[in-house]
Amino acid sequence: QVQLVESGGGLVQPGGSLRLSCAASGSIFRLNRMGWYRQAPGKQRELVATITSGGSINYADSVKGRFTISRDNAKNTVYLQMNSLKPEDTAVYYCNAVVENLRREYPYWGQGTQVTVSS
Repeated sequence: QVQLVESGGGLVQPGGSLRLSCAASGSIFRLNRMGWYRQAPGKQRELVATITSGGSINYADSVKGRFTISRDNAKNTVYLQMNSLKPEDTAVYYCNAVVENLRREYPYWGQGTQVTVSS
């Protein structure tokens, strides 16, 4: 079994910054793609950013230039630095990890962390 533990959410004013962290632990042969998704009230979950084990990165258009995803492979941890936050960034942010075990890939989700951008 694999666990994803997120931290770093909270309340911030527009224009402010937050940094999210997500640490993976448990039975992991290889940690492939990791990423962040978010879900605002009444909306579907959407991709924010992903990063592969080799460092290839993908961002949603809405966060390009403001958010930065990174990972520490030695710590099985992915980060999301969020700058210039806007009220529309308010959502529950979920960590996602694709774990390879026994030559198969399995997706895992964190429990979610609330990010609220408000004055």
